[in-house]
Amino acid sequence: MSPVQADDTQTISIMVGGISKFIYLPVKLADQLGYFKDEKLHFELLSQPSGVDAENELLAGAVQAVAGAYDHTIDLQSKGKEVQSIATFLQVPGEVEVVAKGSLMKSMADATGKTFGVTGLGSSTDFLTRYIALKSGVTSRQYSTLPVGADNSFIAAVAQHRIDAGMTTEPTVSRLLETGDASVLVDMRTVEGTKKALGGIYPFTGLYVDARWLARHKTQAAGLARAIARTMAYIHTHSAEDIADKMPKDYYGGNKALYVQALKATMSMYTPDGRMPAGGPENVLNVLSTINPAIKGKQIDLSRTYTNEFIVATKAP
Repeated sequence: MSPVQADDTQTISIMVGGISKFIYLPVKLADQLGYFKDEKLHFELLSQPSGVDAENELLAGAVQAVAGAYDHTIDLQSKGKEVQSIATFLQVPGEVEVVAKGSLMKSMADATGKTFGVTGLGSSTDFLTRYIALKSGVTSRQYSTLPVGADNSFIAAVAQHRIDAGMTTEPTVSRLLETGDASVLVDMRTVEGTKKALGGIYPFTGLYVDARWLARHKTQAAGLARAIARTMAYIHTHSAEDIADKMPKDYYGGNKALYVQALKATMSMYTPDGRMPAGGPENVLNVLSTINPAIKGKQIDLSRTYTNEFIVATKAP
């Protein structure tokens, strides 16, 4: 069998760090629009509650691609593991630090003695929580972090007062705000809010693969990237209502109007074409180096953490 034939017939398992989250919406939307099938890809979408769990599945060889946070590619390189992002979904995290109802927290400077919810220990929500707390003068030794997952499990953690605050994404944020169970403390759904919190643009989620797999499966990688590029074009040429109509109904959380409202508020977080934004990797490295001495002490080659090679200019139909 030729390498091309092998490349074309392998089933690609794509692990998503919470498939119903807006920060990973382009993957499911590409599936719903039939763009992966247009590329003649054999694929399956799987979901884990945390990006760090998806990362572990990739390293174990259980899946071929991960829809996860770009910062993991830098973290892994510092540990001698090579993974590379082939398409970028978000130019900002889309994450929000929310404060549970009844909490006396007014800012991250009040973090001492509090318990913060994150999707998983070692996850990007964990990284970002540590950074914004440290920026406010509070070290990770002065508060606790609790892995609470996302979506309904995060909402339950807030409602049961197991956490004082936590980092989550849409549509969970809007669900908490609507019920009054939480309020916004730090908002990274927009470029302006992200620059305020993190000092610059912060490319967040995307599709990354093991570098060894990439070297052997460039045809499939190109197909994945093209499908995502088409999806990004679709997002920026269609309304929030159009996009919501394409998504599975169980993603609405029983409230489609709220889902659409949340989507409208976050449309600007998506990259226009799936390319890694200029200057983004450097700022991500700066943030990670600030909270992780192991990364600061390593020589990180950012050019090996992502590629725009497979992204081509495209238009949505």
